[in-house]
Amino acid sequence: MIITLTPNPSLDRTIELGAPLARGEVQRAVATHQEPGGKGVNICRALEASAVPSLAILPGDADDAVLLALAAHGIPHLGLPIGAALRSNVAITEPDGTTTKVNEPGPTLTAQQHLDLVELVLQQAEGASWLVLAGSLPPGLPVDFYAELTRELRRRFGAAAPKVAIDSSGAPLAAAVAAAPDLIKPNAEELAELTGIPDPDGLENDPLVAVEAARRLVAGGVGAVLATLGSRGAVLVKAEGAWLATSPRIVARSTVGAGDSSLAGYLLSEIAGASAPDCLRQAVAHGAAAAALPGSTVPALEQTTPTAVTVTALPTHPKEDDQ
Repeated sequence: MIITLTPNPSLDRTIELGAPLARGEVQRAVATHQEPGGKGVNICRALEASAVPSLAILPGDADDAVLLALAAHGIPHLGLPIGAALRSNVAITEPDGTTTKVNEPGPTLTAQQHLDLVELVLQQAEGASWLVLAGSLPPGLPVDFYAELTRELRRRFGAAAPKVAIDSSGAPLAAAVAAAPDLIKPNAEELAELTGIPDPDGLENDPLVAVEAARRLVAGGVGAVLATLGSRGAVLVKAEGAWLATSPRIVARSTVGAGDSSLAGYLLSEIAGASAPDCLRQAVAHGAAAAALPGSTVPALEQTTPTAVTVTALPTHPKEDDQ
């Protein structure tokens, strides 16, 4: 069982344009899509599409549009009633795959709801293989919320605690790294911000730069770094090695949720006992398949082509190897 927590879920609406976005103009959409969203929700949707047992935990009343959509999709979920409507997010996609997103802040959680959400997760976590803490934090939760939950999980369950994966950004991700999660999944921009690299493009253009940045995080206690690099694939760095995975170029239809699908692909391979390179291979295959689908649609395992993904072992200490 893989459990996800999405503290700031949303109803995601994607608007597809037939021409480039023209600011200040009136344009007609060629298609629209609406899905329950938020990183953890998307991960559960992808896992369920591949028949991998999962549970999405999120704040939200039973009659909220997000929870009703989860029920309609048959996604196992558990909501914490908060007496407030969840947010809506809008993504606008252009023919070349360029995506513009407008995200609402989400409802403010009270101090008691903060405590109740932590306890709800801990009650469900026993026996799970992974706990994924994913997405932005709503108003009312402290920036170290993910770190707090990770430490409390390990305090309560000890060696039996599920592995913890973090997929967030900014201050919540930086604080979470201090709790030494088993896996983090930044993109190039998030990895650059996390490690103080001024140019995120440098990470996408040179995988060795991304590996060196990720290696510092692993040396600091993070179990593994799965860094997605857009069209250039992804790198995986662990204490025992580093790998780059690339796939053939695709016609991107929407990048919304592609990173979430990548993490889902990694996790479903990891719980099946796959090697680190093969977990990375499936992560990239899942991300590529998601980007080729409309809106925030997630692919099932049979819709991915891991055999098309090339995985290459990389030096974990490139600077030393060049000496």
